[in-house]
Formats: sequence, structure tokens, C-alpha cells
Amino acid sequence: SEKDNEVGVNEVSVADPRAISRDLFSATLGSVCCCYTGQPLDTIKVRMQTNPSIYQGVWSSSLQIVQGEGLTALWKGAIPTALGMAAENAVAFGVNEALKRAFPDDKHVNLNAPPDLMKPFLMGTLTGCCSAMVLLPSEIVKAKTQVLIGEHSSAEVVREMMQRQGIRSMFIGFDSQIMRDAPFYAVFFGGYELNCYLFRTYVPSMPDELNFFLSGGFAGMLGWTVAMPFDVPKTNVQSRWDTKVVGSYFPEMIRIARERGVLGLYSGLGPTLIRAFPANAALFLGVEMGKRMFDKFLWKP
Repeated sequence: SEKDNEVGVNEVSVADPRAISRDLFSATLGSVCCCYTGQPLDTIKVRMQTNPSIYQGVWSSSLQIVQGEGLTALWKGAIPTALGMAAENAVAFGVNEALKRAFPDDKHVNLNAPPDLMKPFLMGTLTGCCSAMVLLPSEIVKAKTQVLIGEHSSAEVVREMMQRQGIRSMFIGFDSQIMRDAPFYAVFFGGYELNCYLFRTYVPSMPDELNFFLSGGFAGMLGWTVAMPFDVPKTNVQSRWDTKVVGSYFPEMIRIARERGVLGLYSGLGPTLIRAFPANAALFLGVEMGKRMFDKFLWKP
């Protein structure tokens, strides 16, 4: 955003302690906002992806879960999700901001000119590969917890995982995580930069906070639309107990396409897109406001 240019992205080294601290603080704040905003619809999405015969629509699925298991069931797995999301976004935004510092925009380029979208797209792909490695264990615990009906804690799921497969259980579906996160983050960060530019250009009176909110929400929806076919087999691989670290993903994708048709790879797209807007709007607004709070109260530039 333009605010970052004011702080002086071009003048800061890649490993600058203040810049890294600022990235970690803002990403953590954004993650908490994102997690608790989007978790209920994420739980519904996972149920629809793993049991499409039982959970068929967003509204009917939410009623089934609330009536059968109580309102708090919609936030199942929220604690490992929040921890995983904080770690993921610390890596995602940290790597992305470090890449921006390593490959700064030309100082002579007009800020109002269209952004170079190839750069954020490539940076997003690299960011996705890095974040996948950090996020994997919490994604596996979350997927296994969300599909269990009744009272089951994440701690119980972790104990069961360790008993059945040992430490290897924390890395099940590694290839599936990469396959989803690389395209997602490519579109996520590229889309955010494009949206910010379009709103600044065509709605110049829009407040920055609203720009961050809307740009983040639309970037999240676009990212998930692209990543969804890769997410459905990933969820199925990680929620089961008989899958491998690498090698279960493509057979699962083929199985789903054969059994449910190609549209089966888009199971849960409805709740995902409904969740994507508020959750990612909250994420980017939290990150941008976190940067301002950091600059004003914690470590002045």
C-alpha cells in the first residue's frame, strides 16, 4: 500500500529487526481477527467436503451442527486454527514483505501507475510454498477435529494421531498442502495489490481502512475460487487416518472427480466464498492497522 511506501520500503534492508518485528506483530493481529470471523463457515465447509451426502447446503448444514452439537461446535478447532493461522500469516506476510524489501519497486515509477502484477504473483507463489510447511500440522489437526461428531478436543486428536502414526502423522498430505497454497497465495497477494490500486484510482475518496477491508475480502474470494479444486482432495487426505505424507493426494483427486464429477472438486465453495470475504477483509484490515499501531505505539520509525 501507499502507507508502506511512506515508511520507506525501498530504504529498509531485508533482515531489518524493526521491519521483521512489525511484520510479525501485524500478521498475528490480523490472524486473530481472521480466525474468529471465519471459523464457523470453515467448519461447515469441511463437513460438506467430507460428508456431502449428509451436509448439502450452507444453511441446512449450520442448522444440523448447531441443533445436534450446540453453537460452539461451529468454532471447533479454533484454537489450533488461530495458532496455525498466526504462524502461517507470520510466515506469509513476513516472507512477502521481505521479498518486497529484497526486490523493491523502482523509486522513479509513479505510485498511481498500474502495479506490476507479475511480481506479487510470483512472490505469492513462493510465499505459499513457505507457509505450507508451517501450516501443515495445524491443518491436519483441524481437519481431523472438524469431521468428528460430538465432544472431541484438538488435544485428544493429537494424542490419537501420535499413537497411530507417530510424528509422521503431523506431515500427512504435504504434497496436498503445497498444491493448494502456492496458487492460493499467488492470486491472494496479486489480487490484493490490484484491488488496492483499482480502488485508489477509481474511488479516490474512499478511506484507506475501507480500501484495505474491501481489497482483502475480494482477494480472499478470488484466491479461494482458484484454489478450491486443490482444497477438496487436501481436506479428504488430511481428515482420514490411512493416508501418507506424500502420494495420497492425486489418487484422492482422481477418486473424487470420478465419484462426484468435476464439480465435486468444488464441494463447499459456497461457505468458503461467504467466509472468504469477511475473514480476509478482517485479516488485511488487521494487518494494516497492526502496522499503524506498531509504528505509533511500539517502535516508531
